[in-house]
Formats: sequence, structure tokens, C-alpha cells
Amino acid sequence: MKHLLTLLPALLIGMAAQAQQRNNMNEQTKAAEVAVWDTYVTRKDGRVMHFDIIAPSSQRDTAVIHGYGRAYLESKGEGGQSLTAKECRFCHVRVLQPKWEADIRRQGYFILEMENCD
Repeated sequence: MKHLLTLLPALLIGMAAQAQQRNNMNEQTKAAEVAVWDTYVTRKDGRVMHFDIIAPSSQRDTAVIHGYGRAYLESKGEGGQSLTAKECRFCHVRVLQPKWEADIRRQGYFILEMENCD
């Protein structure tokens, strides 16, 4: 029994360290997740642009997301086109890809061009 009592503090410390490590891993996983907002906007020439707005998963404010989309449309000469919840909707959460990270750190989002984004 005495031997067991001497091991108990070490066991408890080890269990606490494992719990902290799990918490750290969960935080790292959350930090590496992004939200994908599926977006379809009718261009001035009538074609439909399809692109994804990729932002940190913690960013759920649609006004901010739509602002990102409008900035992108401006950069493509398509400013003023409608971009609302009808054109841009949350789709899913996925793991951050390294090629998106610099843009997300710099401007808060990444645009994944899919169709008619020329």
C-alpha cells in the first residue's frame, strides 16, 4: 500500500500532462481549420463565376465574408455585382492547405477560383 501511495502523485501528474497535451492538440487542430464559403456570382457579361471564399473557421460573420467576396470581385473588374447570402453560402470546414496560408494571414481570406474567374 505504501508503494502505491508513492506512485499516486506521479500518476496524477502524468495524467494531467496528457490532458494538457490533448488540449494543445485540439487547439492546433482548430487553428488549422478553415471555413469554405461556396460562391456563385453573375458577371457583367452574364457568365457565372464560381469561387470559394476560404477564411478561418472562427470567422462566421457573413458581412465580413461577403466583404471579402466584394473585394475579390473588385479586383476582377466585377465590382457592383450582387453578392449576398443568395450567392455566397457557408459550405463546410476543412483543413487549411499550406498554399492558402499566406493570403489568409495577410488579408484574412483566400479565394479558390473554380469557374469563369478570368
